[in-house]
Amino acid sequence: MTQITYLDHSGFMVKTDKVIMVFDYFRDPAHKVVKTLDKYPDMPVVFFVSHYSPEHFNHVIFNLGQSHERAYVISNEVHSQEVQSDLAVSWMSHGDIAENLPGGLKVRAYGIHGQGVSYLVTTPDGKTFFHGGGLCVDTRKKTVDPEDIKKHDEQYRIIVNQIAEDNATVDVAFMPVEIEAGPDFAQGATYFLEKVNVGMFFPFHVEDPDAKACDFKQYPFTKQVNTQLLCLVKPGESMEI
Repeated sequence: MTQITYLDHSGFMVKTDKVIMVFDYFRDPAHKVVKTLDKYPDMPVVFFVSHYSPEHFNHVIFNLGQSHERAYVISNEVHSQEVQSDLAVSWMSHGDIAENLPGGLKVRAYGIHGQGVSYLVTTPDGKTFFHGGGLCVDTRKKTVDPEDIKKHDEQYRIIVNQIAEDNATVDVAFMPVEIEAGPDFAQGATYFLEKVNVGMFFPFHVEDPDAKACDFKQYPFTKQVNTQLLCLVKPGESMEI
């Protein structure tokens, strides 16, 4: 059984039978990570950092799970001086692969717009988990040169198409849905779901009062997708899959 817990903003924790994965820890007001680590003292933990942003990277992760076997998978955008030298760290850029991580995990890094990465994690039993980090279409359509937006969105499609080409299926995907984009808020996630064969999809950046990111009826699908569309809104909310 796999348990998925929403931490806050873009943060998720995934607990399988063999490993605890923590993606883009920003804050955890429900203290779910600490509680889970205390409950499973013999289970290894792997922390993922997609890019250097205060909403995706919090130094507190280096103080968590100190009694556990633990490892860190961190974007090369993060300065190495900010990471303790005695920690087990896999530094990742677009295209890099890390293998033999705690719990038998294998990780491949894909790009995002600008610096940073997204992650495709494969467990020993072949299950795949994708965390999009900052992978999204450009939401600043009123303030940025249209040509820059076009280049950004073209890069987004190239990355998504590469993910689809490399992976016949993705069992679970966590993707940003940018509410501030107005009517286009679900454009990027919709493209991803139409190109990549995703089993379960969880949006993040869902903390707006109306949880528009979870209103899947507004996603502009142009074809049917065989994806279970799910949402965790409240920090600490969990689901077993």
